Amino acid sequence: MASKRLLKRDVNYVMGDIIEAAYVHQLANPNQDQKKTEEIVDEAIKGFDELMAKINQRKVENKKQHFRAIEKELETKAQTLVGKINEL
Repeated sequence: MASKRLLKRDVNYVMGDIIEAAYVHQLANPNQDQKKTEEIVDEAIKGFDELMAKINQRKVENKKQHFRAIEKELETKAQTLVGKINEL
């Protein structure tokens, strides 16, 4: 089972890297529509907030199962956002 601290760190690094990749793409391609990258950044920030709220829930019956579900959700959100960046 991942500890709460490590799970928070993973969420922070993954979402931070996605935001950084979106901004790098925006700087590398200044002629493209900036709104698309801003939407990806906003979605990453929203996903970060949602995952942190779930991690910080206190009254959870099975913590191990709860944290595994959060890890899977992080993975699916990250894959979706990376896919959107790659489509740009």
